[in-house]
Amino acid sequence: MPSSDANDLCRQEYFATTHWSVVLAAADNRKPEAQSALETLCRCYWYPLYAFIRRDGHGMHDAQDLTQEFLTRLITKHQLAQIESGRGKFRSFLLVTLKHFLSDERKRAGAQKRGGGQTIISIDEHSAESRYQYEPVETMAPDALFEREWAVTVLDQVTERLRQRYTARGRASLFDELEPCLGGSRKPVSYSVIAARLGESEAAIKVAVHRLRKEFGTELRGAISQTVGDPSEIDAEIRQLIASTSR
Repeated sequence: MPSSDANDLCRQEYFATTHWSVVLAAADNRKPEAQSALETLCRCYWYPLYAFIRRDGHGMHDAQDLTQEFLTRLITKHQLAQIESGRGKFRSFLLVTLKHFLSDERKRAGAQKRGGGQTIISIDEHSAESRYQYEPVETMAPDALFEREWAVTVLDQVTERLRQRYTARGRASLFDELEPCLGGSRKPVSYSVIAARLGESEAAIKVAVHRLRKEFGTELRGAISQTVGDPSEIDAEIRQLIASTSR
């Protein structure tokens, strides 16, 4: 999973001005704000890349080096010029660009040391490998794993955003009780049990769950909107996200 620094950055700039649309709009003239936008998006979504590289047959240390090198090149080597302005999803762009990068790396066969000592995106290497060990071993191809981890990353960021908001309201315990009702990995309990734990009425818990789900939907659409070039693509991306997490 992303390092704490990366999580903090994603929360602080929770897609306020850091939009894929900014990158697309500035692809031709490489405005500084586009580079900043691309870097922040990469900080948020590096783990799916790492998972793809590992599933593609690379060992842990090679995957760490390749992930770092790919992100460094993506941000510093004029990759924006390859983007067609106004089109494409960030998820699709990343995967296609990564595949080209890995193909080129195989051709080079490691003849040149990667990275050159430059680190643009700091990844939590220990957490990345620990998380990867829980991935399906044989049942999921690299592309499918990338799609799944992309979806999980989006959902994790949205959930964490809501957790921070509820904590700021002094309702952290309420969020902890209601989070399973969002449909994650934790098994939900009955409203009556939650109500008893919190000293609330069951009717109040039903209302709280409805509000949380509504907030979650709004935040999810906001997160997705930052990774597509056209708002009309949001609904299709959400459907893809749901399909990816149910595999």
